[in-house]
Amino acid sequence: MIKKYSPTTPSRRHMTAVVYRGTVAKGHPVKALTEKLPTHAGRNNQGRITTRHQGGGNKKLYRMVDFKQRELNVPARVEAIEYDPYRTAFIARIIYANGKRSYILAENTMKVGNTVVVGDTAPLKEGNRMALKSIPVGYMVYNIELMPGKGGQMAKSAGSYAQILAHDNNYTTLKMPSGEVRKVMWEGHASLGQVSNPDSALVTIGKAGRSRWLGIRPTVRGSAMNPVDHPYGGGEGRQKRGTRRPKTLWGKTTGGHKTRNKKKYSTKLIIKRRK
Repeated sequence: MIKKYSPTTPSRRHMTAVVYRGTVAKGHPVKALTEKLPTHAGRNNQGRITTRHQGGGNKKLYRMVDFKQRELNVPARVEAIEYDPYRTAFIARIIYANGKRSYILAENTMKVGNTVVVGDTAPLKEGNRMALKSIPVGYMVYNIELMPGKGGQMAKSAGSYAQILAHDNNYTTLKMPSGEVRKVMWEGHASLGQVSNPDSALVTIGKAGRSRWLGIRPTVRGSAMNPVDHPYGGGEGRQKRGTRRPKTLWGKTTGGHKTRNKKKYSTKLIIKRRK
């Protein structure tokens, strides 16, 4: 659910946010399941900026989310749905019947008190996890393994899901969130349902300061630069782009330019490319 603010200031007029009250638990995360990650502000090991517009932001602790979920056939109860500053989705704190606690990606319909089971004999219920070959055609899945046992790598952001289209010859055909149709080894595991917090895509940041809290620094338009600084720079007043194709700061073609390696091994598994 999205909440809108009263226009008490110009920046508040269009600002929106996700409602956390009644959904996300208050309080601190489990200390044993968190760690402090170093911040690099977009710099590499030589101290040079390799990713621009990063730096600052609020302090945050990384929650060690379990993307593998290898406690097979051990029921786990959802203790709380929590906020995670490192991802758009919410996370669920679960406790297994053997007393072990962990964080997992929360499913959209997951509530406190729900039971989660991992295993091929688990019931076909949202939040449960099993091998792709055990999930019938038509079901929505998320947190999908590309390589069996490696842990979920696909469909993990807020509101994401893939749809199972077919099972054939040790592969499951999936329709990905991007629209791509591809094959994945059916021994890999996936969770049933849709990732929580689908309203995340509808949030309007509203003001520059809120981007700074997220660690995003200002971006200068190429057309506002000088010719020496950007292919779009220079000119009197507001000039057109002056180049056939959209380009990066370094003159590389960007819009519509295919960047995928033509010799990549997984190309043969892609049935239909995303638009």
